[in-house]
Amino acid sequence: MIEARNITRTFTSRGAFTGSRTVHALRGVDFSLPKGGAVSFIGESGCGKTTLGKILTGLDTFDGGELVVDGTDLSKLPVGRRAPYFRRIQMIHQDPYSALNPTRDIGQILGDPLRMRARETGAGRARQSERAAELLELVGLRPGVLAKYPHQLSGGQRQRVVIARALTVDPEVLVADESVSMIDVSMRLGILALLRDLRERLGISLLFITHDVATARYIGEGGELHVIYRGQVIERGPTDRVIQEPVHPYTQCLLSAVPVLRGLEEPGPDRLVPLAALDERLPTPGCLFAPRCPFATAECSAGRPVLTAHPDADDHQHACLHPKSRRVVAVEIAAGR
Repeated sequence: MIEARNITRTFTSRGAFTGSRTVHALRGVDFSLPKGGAVSFIGESGCGKTTLGKILTGLDTFDGGELVVDGTDLSKLPVGRRAPYFRRIQMIHQDPYSALNPTRDIGQILGDPLRMRARETGAGRARQSERAAELLELVGLRPGVLAKYPHQLSGGQRQRVVIARALTVDPEVLVADESVSMIDVSMRLGILALLRDLRERLGISLLFITHDVATARYIGEGGELHVIYRGQVIERGPTDRVIQEPVHPYTQCLLSAVPVLRGLEEPGPDRLVPLAALDERLPTPGCLFAPRCPFATAECSAGRPVLTAHPDADDHQHACLHPKSRRVVAVEIAAGR
């Protein structure tokens, strides 16, 4: 369905005291998202996850590489001819409180894209109204919500409306950008279960952007997990394998940061902590993680490693000169201890 090859994106920032600086948001990102499949991107804030999501939905452009949708290379099309392809890829925004126009009721919010879709399908007004009610029921809301305004809904209900709006144009791919991070914990599982259900029932492909390992594992079952650091994918493979057997030190540091349920779990024996905070101003000619890596050597600063297949599994790749599998995920305490 979607294949990204060596996607790059750079920005130039200008400050009154710092001058101009080039920021590499994406450094040659590759991934494939099949029909009905799931790919998760995980990493800390500022690593380029959201930029990638915006590129996939046409909200931002890319500097280099190829973005192929159903065999069509969008980099070879004029910008004006890319809209039909991007319409099939819809974004579920992070903040349901600002994603909906507060001056319009839910019927109006869903009505605009449904009318646009009707011009293509020839559906009449009655069918558009029926479709709006169907979409609300699909995401777990009653049709009566159509007469309400966003401020009359809870955060979880608003996010369901955002998902329903994304479904109005019959997309084939949903890009969920931190879609549960601003929702109460009690409502998160419901939204995650909905996304998983849409993937299973409708065959919609899902690209999930998050910094939460647990949600990536739940949504991405049977899919791939890509760990991204400063715009570069440093480890990727089957979701469960990357989480259970990480080989890149950055992935291990991410997983080590997951809270442990005291009394129910115990920390993994090989938990890691970065040596320093992230400083984008530091020159990094070699491995991007080397200034913070507990295992970095002089060799790591000499050249930047590229993704290499794990010796035990071709579908598990890493970009590390000294890869080693470590047990960092918390494990349940055995009964009776």
